[in-house]
Amino acid sequence: MSSAVEERPPPLAAGPRPALPRRRTRVLALPEARWALAALVLFLIALPLHLAGAPAWLWAPLYGAVYLTGGWGPGWEGLRALKDRTLDVDLLMVVAALGAAAIGQVLDGALLIVIFATSGALEAVATARTADSVRGLLDLSPTTATRLLPDGREESVAADSLTVGDTILVRPGERVGADGRVLDGAGDVDQATITGEPLPVPKRPGDEVFAGTVNGTGALRVRVGRDPADSVIARIVKMVEEASETKAPMQLFVEKVEQRYSIGMVLATLAVFVVPLAFGSGLQPALLRAMTFMIVASPCAVVLSTMPPLLSAIANAGRHGVLAKSAVVMERLGQVDAVALDKTGTLTTGTPHVTDIRPRPGSGLDEEGLLALAAAAEHPSEHPLARSLVRAAHERHLTLDEASGFTSEPGRGVTAVVGGHTVQVGSPARLGPVGGDPETGGVVRALEDEGRTAVLVLRDGAPVGVLGVADRLRSDAKSTVTALAELTGRPPVLLTGDNERAARRLAAEVGITDVRAGLLPQDKVAAVREWEAQGRRVLVVGDGVNDAPALAAAHVGIAMGKAGSDLALETADAVVVRDELATIPAVVALSRKARRLVAQNLAIAAAFIVALVAWDLIGTLPLPLGVAGHEGSTVIVGLNGLRLLREHAWTAPTTSTRHE
Repeated sequence: MSSAVEERPPPLAAGPRPALPRRRTRVLALPEARWALAALVLFLIALPLHLAGAPAWLWAPLYGAVYLTGGWGPGWEGLRALKDRTLDVDLLMVVAALGAAAIGQVLDGALLIVIFATSGALEAVATARTADSVRGLLDLSPTTATRLLPDGREESVAADSLTVGDTILVRPGERVGADGRVLDGAGDVDQATITGEPLPVPKRPGDEVFAGTVNGTGALRVRVGRDPADSVIARIVKMVEEASETKAPMQLFVEKVEQRYSIGMVLATLAVFVVPLAFGSGLQPALLRAMTFMIVASPCAVVLSTMPPLLSAIANAGRHGVLAKSAVVMERLGQVDAVALDKTGTLTTGTPHVTDIRPRPGSGLDEEGLLALAAAAEHPSEHPLARSLVRAAHERHLTLDEASGFTSEPGRGVTAVVGGHTVQVGSPARLGPVGGDPETGGVVRALEDEGRTAVLVLRDGAPVGVLGVADRLRSDAKSTVTALAELTGRPPVLLTGDNERAARRLAAEVGITDVRAGLLPQDKVAAVREWEAQGRRVLVVGDGVNDAPALAAAHVGIAMGKAGSDLALETADAVVVRDELATIPAVVALSRKARRLVAQNLAIAAAFIVALVAWDLIGTLPLPLGVAGHEGSTVIVGLNGLRLLREHAWTAPTTSTRHE
């Protein structure tokens, strides 16, 4: 590609969220489910024989097979963990079952194994469902593509074997095999699954297309511009899968407590066994009570309380175009109590257009000459304002001179050598002062009073003209600001490098009263750190290079995917892929739902443990009932966390989701 502008990530337009295909893991494809089913079938065969008084040689081997099929997996994993000096709760369950068999409670031990194996299978299915919701995105990409050879012949190849520079043929009705640009042909491409646009988008030579989109009419020849492993869909899946592998602070805390709790539970179990013996209790009743205690006191449900809600929230957000890069991010999103928004590319569409071209009298430049000079200097830049100048020049079919020595200073502007002259393009407040040039200063003030962003052009240090640029406010900007104010209890703040008049004009349209304009990147960071020092947990939403430091300094940083620079996308904790601003309050509300579910799960798990332990110590808790109560609580908290996978869990925030 010819320029940095063209090498940007593909634009992702806003629009209604489309439905994505789902990939469902077959239950019996999971080894946990197969072993649990085998243990259940064997138990159901042995149970009637045992209860009917059949000879032991008929039902005892079947019970032995139950122990083997249902217990060998957890037992083996527990032994491996023990080798690393980690006490696995699963191993304790298997030991309890074997202990029950050792004192003649073969039926009770087998029942424990069956319920325990079934619980593990349900957890595996639930986890697979979360992974399926992410991997289902890959179903958008075709498995094969038609590659065109240099001699004009066609060959069908695996889509993942395509390389940058290959040319592929996409016939009507086929899915595009890779991200790239149209070389020849015209057609209407359905991009709903990627960009959310409800209607097919006309594509002609030079336009970009994305892997997985559907070509409706007309054959297209497409030059592959991005490795299939780095396509939009592949990046979405990779980011969400990486997020799913992380652990939130709450989960790490629970795991740390689990180890100490497990050791304490083993010591308590020994006490429950030894103390009654010291007071004359029989061996079998004391051992049975101790094993029941070990089962019901095990923290299985506590361990499972945290991650399912957070992983479900990550998967659900990913389906709606918000990529949280880790479980830590998903947990932190629900903690924010202050929001700082960038202006250009965040509250606005990020596609500003040139509205005014004002060459300075005596500069020797007309409107086209001034625009061509500024666009040539800005051509290597990826800033939205730079792209608007280049786009305006192309629309006028202007020829741009080659720029050399290009440098960019975020918040200030760019410098390049064009036609032997040093050209600077950027903020009048930073490149000026223009106060010594009343004519240029008057033009700048007039444009800014009209809500335009003024762009000053200097040639060899002298002003040669001013360009006026205006951006379009996002349709959902006002409702998003209102929703964020309801969630956090305070209205968002606008942080922008733009001039104050233009910033306040836009802020008034969306309902923002706290405006901080004319900021350099370090000024935005200072504002965020000031709020953090006051105890606030700040969410920063931005898109450009100048937003990257603030995104990194904030409690949580979210980058807009369409206008976002590579640096901002890398620095941010989450990315709004489809560029829908309204998804930001929605994902904050989803995170708070996840945090509430974690609290619910911990309360449920603790209630079950306390009730069952008290029953066992004060009264006589039957082993089968203790097993059912323990495993039942584990299943309940697991399924409760998975509620966030459902579609209606993603809802527009209301006043009921205010900051807690």
